[in-house]
Amino acid sequence: MRLTVDRKQIEINADPDMPLLWALRDLAGVLGPKFGCGIAACGACTVLIDGQPVRSCVTPVGAVEGDVVTIEGLAEGDTLHPVQQAWLEEQVAQCGYCQAGQIMSAVALLEEIDDPTDADIDNAMGGNLCRCGTYPKIRAAIKKAAALKMARA
Repeated sequence: MRLTVDRKQIEINADPDMPLLWALRDLAGVLGPKFGCGIAACGACTVLIDGQPVRSCVTPVGAVEGDVVTIEGLAEGDTLHPVQQAWLEEQVAQCGYCQAGQIMSAVALLEEIDDPTDADIDNAMGGNLCRCGTYPKIRAAIKKAAALKMARA
């Protein structure tokens, strides 16, 4: 089967029922999406498919239609995505395990809403769990990323 992952065409030999997460990690070598819960409850495995956040742990690879973007595909060469830049500047990550999924959900949010309110952020990010409790820093980074994105436009 053929997928577009991070702007590259890849061929994988996978059972169509295999979760996208395992196809990415085990067959394509894309290690950014993490296994957290396996039931789409934590968000560590979040990727974007055609710009929409998707929990890859429960999405069958055979059902994927569209371009898949992972944390590895956000940067353009040496230029970080505004969300990645803001994450660094706000020093969001502690253990870092959930951060790829958090960042992907934040990217999707900022594609929908240029200047999100606290309620918008809570709504978009509510399904992403962080055991370290970095939620205030996540909110600050999303607001900073919105400003960075507007400044780059």
